[in-house]
Amino acid sequence: MTIVAVVWANSPFEYLYHHIWHEIEMGFSFAGFELKGELHYWVNDFLMVIFFFVIGLEIKREIIAGELSNVKSAILPVGAAVGGMLIPALVYVLFNYDNPDFSHGWGIPMATDIAFALGLMSLLGDRVNPNLKIFLTALAIADDLGAILVIALFYTESIDMMEIFYAFIFLGVLIAGNMLGVRRATFYAVVGLVGVWLSFIYSGVHATIAGVLIAFTIPSKTKISGKQYIDKLRTMLIKSSIFSKDDKSILSADEVHTLSKVSSLTKDAESPSHKLEHVLHPVATFFILPVFALANAGVHIDDRLDNLLFHPISLGIIAGLVIGKFLGVSLFTRLMISLKITELPEGVDMKQIYGVAFLAGIGFTMSIFISDLAFVSNEYIQIAKVGVFAASIIAATIGMLFLHFGTKEKIQAKNNEK
Repeated sequence: MTIVAVVWANSPFEYLYHHIWHEIEMGFSFAGFELKGELHYWVNDFLMVIFFFVIGLEIKREIIAGELSNVKSAILPVGAAVGGMLIPALVYVLFNYDNPDFSHGWGIPMATDIAFALGLMSLLGDRVNPNLKIFLTALAIADDLGAILVIALFYTESIDMMEIFYAFIFLGVLIAGNMLGVRRATFYAVVGLVGVWLSFIYSGVHATIAGVLIAFTIPSKTKISGKQYIDKLRTMLIKSSIFSKDDKSILSADEVHTLSKVSSLTKDAESPSHKLEHVLHPVATFFILPVFALANAGVHIDDRLDNLLFHPISLGIIAGLVIGKFLGVSLFTRLMISLKITELPEGVDMKQIYGVAFLAGIGFTMSIFISDLAFVSNEYIQIAKVGVFAASIIAATIGMLFLHFGTKEKIQAKNNEK
């Protein structure tokens, strides 16, 4: 979709690209209340709210039961993520400190695109240590949380505190529903969209923050424990003859009833947050992200490409994502290990960490998103996106080469031992 968008925006049909995304308006009005916007607005302020909602569910899962659930396992990826945000921002500022119009883009190279980074790593298959994938996942999730905070704190021009007050009242309703045992997704969708999302829309704070906050209110506990589920399921199946038949005859009413009870029991063994993440993850991956790329990656190159690439904004982003990310992630990791604050995951060495540090420089989705928030000028936004494209390609290539040769050496060493 990125390639389609770039080709489209530089074709004779460029006017159509601009017309579809920036001139076609959609919206609704009800009892004097009206909300309308161009198609591009709905992609970035509504569809991306769902995307950030899924990110919020992932962050919550990692905090509750994943790599960020205890201090010992969280220190390394969180520390690496902090370095991977601070150093790229600093590198960008070094390129643009003397121009206030350019310097506002310091948040662009802070982000890591978890989907692209993990997707590329998965191409190496079993040669990559699972602990390295876990490290990159935890690092990217901590990085996403940092990027969300940056958007909320630094890329909000004016805030309507009354609307924020309303938003937190509705968040309180969602939290109360969670505590009272409300598990229906409909309740969280209605209160979340009508209350929290709309309040953020009018508050001045970017609405995607609403997606993350709503995700944190979704219940994460199951109705029954895993042991209770297994025990009840075993009892049901022992009493029923549902799987004792060898033929494919139509099930009896009692057998259909048993299947229904098994289905209901399975739902009780799943948490609402897990179910929503499972349902929405493919939607975010295979629909929202491609649509976002199509709507935002259409950079019209009406100048020489080298002029765009060597512009201070673009250079700052490329240096920040490629060099800054590498230095931030690798140096902070080595520093924590040297100080014996933490240790590398089992089977992982610093060469592999260097590969991950470069892969973390793939900023794509989040960096493009922040580009639209950082600059008002369409010219600067286009330059920033060219920088993001270039940086992501460079970082991905170097990172994959590091991991390819790093894992190749390990495999050869194991074969020699055998």
